[in-house]
Amino acid sequence: MSLSDSQLDRYARHIILKEIGGAGQQALLRARVTLIGAGGIGSPAIQYLAAAGVGTLTVVDDDEVSLSNLQRQTLFTTRDIGAHKVAMVANAVQRLNPDVRVVPLDNRIDAGNARAILAGSDVILDGCDSFATRLAVSDAATALRIPLVSAAVGQFDGQLAVYRGWEADRPCYRCLVGDDPDRPEVSCADQGVLGALTGVLGSLAAMETVRAITGFGEDSAGKLLLIDALAFRFRTIAVPKDPACGCGG
Repeated sequence: MSLSDSQLDRYARHIILKEIGGAGQQALLRARVTLIGAGGIGSPAIQYLAAAGVGTLTVVDDDEVSLSNLQRQTLFTTRDIGAHKVAMVANAVQRLNPDVRVVPLDNRIDAGNARAILAGSDVILDGCDSFATRLAVSDAATALRIPLVSAAVGQFDGQLAVYRGWEADRPCYRCLVGDDPDRPEVSCADQGVLGALTGVLGSLAAMETVRAITGFGEDSAGKLLLIDALAFRFRTIAVPKDPACGCGG
């Protein structure tokens, strides 16, 4: 594919980066990314991926916009309250970048439908707030051999990692958290969350998605970024592959 004059102008700041260039921008325009959740993490991620020109964004979320979302979910406005999130996402992306197609899926993803929903994706970005959903998405991503960008936030802490568990030396999400789907769910409604921190995690998740598509810089798979906003501290640790997990089988 060749870039039009308007695309050369729109994406000029990417194209001038030698690590991305015209070939990387074309890869972004061809890419298919599936996002799980259009909430505090998903909102900024969607905005930056759309601005970057990712060709197809499939957004999976069965929630409606509520007033309490607006403290952190910057994709939505007060007049969107009561509307389906994925419909508002499609409207917002259309206004932001006509190069990007949104596939809105107004349903919940689980172990029964995850593979069907995620098949054909180039990258999966999971920013949901359900542990059971994260496990289902991770299992499907590993089985389908699709890179998984996983971001989470709670109160003043955040974490981000990229998983390619089918590779011999790379962990999956289960290698990090185990496989207990019956642990109690804890939501930001119960504990609270710093709104701007969800923006940081969503932006970083979008950056890692762009990295997975274009291949710029060092490979981040197998590393876990931990953010402590109270202590103003970022640190990165290695996540070992759990030999008992079986994710590479």
